[in-house]
Amino acid sequence: MHVAIAGNIGAGKTTLTKLLAKHYKWEAQLEDVVDNPYLDDFYNQMERWSFNLQVYFLNSRFRQVLQIRQSGKDIIQDRTIYEDAHIFAPNLHAMGLMTNRDFENYKSLFDLMESLVLGPDLLIYLRSSIPNLVSQIHKRGRDYENSISIDYLSRLNERYEAWIHGYDKGKLLIIDVDRLDFVENPEDLGTIINSIDAQINGLF
Repeated sequence: MHVAIAGNIGAGKTTLTKLLAKHYKWEAQLEDVVDNPYLDDFYNQMERWSFNLQVYFLNSRFRQVLQIRQSGKDIIQDRTIYEDAHIFAPNLHAMGLMTNRDFENYKSLFDLMESLVLGPDLLIYLRSSIPNLVSQIHKRGRDYENSISIDYLSRLNERYEAWIHGYDKGKLLIIDVDRLDFVENPEDLGTIINSIDAQINGLF
């Protein structure tokens, strides 16, 4: 079983991944932000490092998906290979922070990788308003995220909504994290778990 959690920066993907991994005894595959050699440079100089960063993420997530399928284990993944290709890279390109040449190269690489992997059995999308995202980003206090603008988050949110609207890789569960506080409220976490149970039971 491969479950993946998608959502904008600060939506709560990593936290929910850990909580669900603990509840279901699934193995958690977390996003590699600590060892990513490009993140600091990217946030300081987006135009120079956007292509490098996106290729790094693409490589790392492609490797993850292959390992998930080969492992035969029940795994929950923090962020998907699709988000970089449908949201982050096109957004950087649209903002003039990735050249046409680099973007075409990136898209070609993603198309090749996508043809070799399957989508997750269940995708959980964490839908969030901008004020909630900003609040969560400030709360966790990562230095390199201090420079993220509201305009940047808004653009990403629009692309997330468009992607989710057309998502067809498998089962989809949308969670409104403005209304459900799964960190502080066990009942809200319970509501999410019940929704996941219903989806999982429909998989078999």
